[in-house]
Amino acid sequence: MAKLKTTQQLAIKYYRTKFKILTSISKRKAAEKAFELFCTPQIRNKKKLPKIFETAERLQLNVDGIIVRGWRFNHPAERKVLILHGYESSVTNFDRYVKPLISKGYEVVAFDAPANGRSDGKQITLPLYSKMIKEIHTKFGPVQSYLAHSFGGLAVSLALEEINHDANYRLALIAPASETSTAINTFFSFLKLSPDIREEFEKIIIQKGGVHSDWYSIARAMKNIKANVLWFHDEDDDVTPLSDAMTVKEANYPNVEFVITKGLGHRRIYRDNEVVKAIVEFL
Repeated sequence: MAKLKTTQQLAIKYYRTKFKILTSISKRKAAEKAFELFCTPQIRNKKKLPKIFETAERLQLNVDGIIVRGWRFNHPAERKVLILHGYESSVTNFDRYVKPLISKGYEVVAFDAPANGRSDGKQITLPLYSKMIKEIHTKFGPVQSYLAHSFGGLAVSLALEEINHDANYRLALIAPASETSTAINTFFSFLKLSPDIREEFEKIIIQKGGVHSDWYSIARAMKNIKANVLWFHDEDDDVTPLSDAMTVKEANYPNVEFVITKGLGHRRIYRDNEVVKAIVEFL
């Protein structure tokens, strides 16, 4: 993991102290504040638009009162690809995929999720991200191919469970966040949150989404996905551990192909030329 800046270290120390005090006062209140922080991106990826994005048609969509912003290339085309980014990221980071996909004759659609990039909102949850994907499919689709990194990989897996699809669909997953429970465990460990508030944290998840955190799982969702899947994951990923992905790999689904890389980590993997080439060919 990269060395933290002084400001980041101070912020972490502040939150650890805050939650320790809150927990002693009210476990429920501490859990509510922890959930709020868990769903709130701390940085916005709003770098200058890559040149190819400057040529795109601008799109926007209202999802639960939040305006999300996107881009569309090569419209109209018979087959459509939707690009989905990870937490605290933006689809503009995936500019190197756009031109090759257009060259294949595909229409490319890309949206920043709520609270990320150039979209509105302050918080992002899996139900909200998944709902955005389903609404894009309805309004700008049908979308037959999906390219998703990290958090976006879990969101699209959940969405595909509810989208009528078949084996003609393609899903390229790059270092997806396979298990929400792992992300929560990491969050609790990083901020040294008391196990005493975990039960209340789970109650909040159930209250908001109707299901336990373990339900938000690619391993669970994959049983309902008919699309052909190409899954890239790196041995050195320190954000979404390969061990979670192995649960799916070991299930030996006939429609899922795994490519395990070495030395690319969690983010460099989607920029790797060989990965880009393989995914474009697959989609």
